[in-house]
Amino acid sequence: MADTVHHAADMLPVKIALIGVLGIGAQWLAWRLQRPAIVLMAIAGLIFGPLLGWVLGLGLPELLRQFLQILWLDPVNDFNELYRPMIGIAVAIILFEGGLNLRFKDLGDATHAVGRMVFVAAPIAWLLGTVAAHYIARLPLDISVMVGGLFIVTGPTVIIPLLRQAHLKSRPASILKWEGIVNDPLGALFAVGGYEFIRFSQTEADMALVFGKLGFAALLGVVVGIVSGYGLAWMFRRGYIPEYLKAPIVLAWVLAIYVIADSMASETGLLAVTALGMTMANTKFASVVEMRRFKETIAIILVSGMFVVLTATLTLEVLKNFVTDWNIILFVLAMMFLVRPIAVMISTLWSGISWREAALVSWIAPRGIVAVAVAGLFATELTAIGRPEGAIFVPLAFALVFATVIAAGFTITPLSKMLGLAHGGGTGVLIIGANPWSLGLAEALKGMDINVLVADTNWRRLRGARLGGHATFYGEVLSENADHRLDHSAFNHLIAATPNDAYNALVCVEFAPELGRHRVFQVAGQDSDDDDDSIAFTSRGRTLSSRTRSFDGLTRDWWNGWRFRSTDISGEYTLKDLLKDRGKDIDLLLVKKPEGGIDFIQPGQQNRVEKGTVLSFCPARDRRLKARGEGTATDGLAGPKAPLPQ
Repeated sequence: MADTVHHAADMLPVKIALIGVLGIGAQWLAWRLQRPAIVLMAIAGLIFGPLLGWVLGLGLPELLRQFLQILWLDPVNDFNELYRPMIGIAVAIILFEGGLNLRFKDLGDATHAVGRMVFVAAPIAWLLGTVAAHYIARLPLDISVMVGGLFIVTGPTVIIPLLRQAHLKSRPASILKWEGIVNDPLGALFAVGGYEFIRFSQTEADMALVFGKLGFAALLGVVVGIVSGYGLAWMFRRGYIPEYLKAPIVLAWVLAIYVIADSMASETGLLAVTALGMTMANTKFASVVEMRRFKETIAIILVSGMFVVLTATLTLEVLKNFVTDWNIILFVLAMMFLVRPIAVMISTLWSGISWREAALVSWIAPRGIVAVAVAGLFATELTAIGRPEGAIFVPLAFALVFATVIAAGFTITPLSKMLGLAHGGGTGVLIIGANPWSLGLAEALKGMDINVLVADTNWRRLRGARLGGHATFYGEVLSENADHRLDHSAFNHLIAATPNDAYNALVCVEFAPELGRHRVFQVAGQDSDDDDDSIAFTSRGRTLSSRTRSFDGLTRDWWNGWRFRSTDISGEYTLKDLLKDRGKDIDLLLVKKPEGGIDFIQPGQQNRVEKGTVLSFCPARDRRLKARGEGTATDGLAGPKAPLPQ
């Protein structure tokens, strides 16, 4: 027996490393294939969990069996008494991360619609989900309340990539995105409330006392979270914590608050850390960006590992029930085709939301990691207090996650186009980097009726864009926080125009899978493409401008008086006429086609422009034009009236 325990302890580091490799590997593969990561993580857990366990029972040769035994994940037995606290801590950090994304001021125009989805649709979905779990899945009523509450969630980690894929219009995209962010912790809290009711009701006969204890536990968790959040933010503002310790202290603080609140009242730790995250998200303090980056890294690792672990806990019998148990199948269908549509349709009545938007929101409701993680946590908790029926929590969660993710992933693009909710034409441009040249470009694009969004990590540099009336994004566009705050439906093209050529290339590589490689551009790193030290063509965006001019060259010309001009090109006034009038050394950037789309002009592609409005970068005063008195009536000069010194 001692040898067996010792062997299991020796294998534990191998199992942990394997879980990490499978989880992060699935995330990377999902990025490469542009597929939902949640599906690939689940497949990895199934292969190395129940399927490999089945293979080990086939009477394999001893050497092969021993090798496969090392790779087999059986989390409940591998971790033993560590399994329950490990799941609890991971869920706590994930819920804190969800709360930290909820900044109320970022809701913007979606506040009214999201409010209805949270305060009207969520309770209706909870009630209907409870009815479906009780009468269709045949679960006890108290456990049905937990199931109905948890499954109102719609995972933002799944929805946001879908929104990028479909290029939805602003309002439906905002509704789906913010509903997922708000409902993620809310559904978990509903499940916590259901669990606390079950736990209290097993020891108390008086329902008034049960509800009193439940209310006190919920209030206690929220108060602990809010007070601890303000306390930590106060210490940050007063400088009591050095910069290099802020992110690690936040993680330690979350774990401490979870344990303290949980010791006061069981499972209130989840309420406390969610309230802690929401408090810190809406409290101003320094280094919040760095803290979010650290949090994103931890959350990605935990989400990846948790999903592999929870999938590996499934058995072959449970997997068979996915396709043979009609109760599970009918429950999933009822959640998708009845519960969600009814809740959304009722909540959006007389709200100003069109029936097309309501129909899309009704169908696009993929569940994510929070549903599975919380289901895994409470499945073990219910079993521990003598309610083995709670074990069905995990199979139901996986069945609903698979069905909703696959259905939304394959249908969001055609459905949004059919309902007329997808962007057409692709004329929005995201400009990364605020400087005099890029702000002049933004002004010129605005004059051509092309939507512009200017992003920068420096608030001061964005001042010119704000004064010019352009939409702005303050923050790091490569962070996960940008996934929640940056409106990806506002642009279909990207221009990276910072002085850092490597950063420009990184931004273009990151956005290329979403927008298409033909729609991401960056200013050249040098005035010639012949430099052997330059970044490889496959690892950067396409070159902006027809003359491959570098950032330094463009900036120098700007301060020498060059400006942006828009000129109509037609059969009467051709591109050759334009080059003859202004000189062949001007830069041609893009052409807005008569039907509304835009095409950027690459080096060597000038002759392809036949009709449309061409945007060029050229000297503000061309002596030949002035002497000859030529030009077109639509020829316009664009640039900030008073460029800000940098």
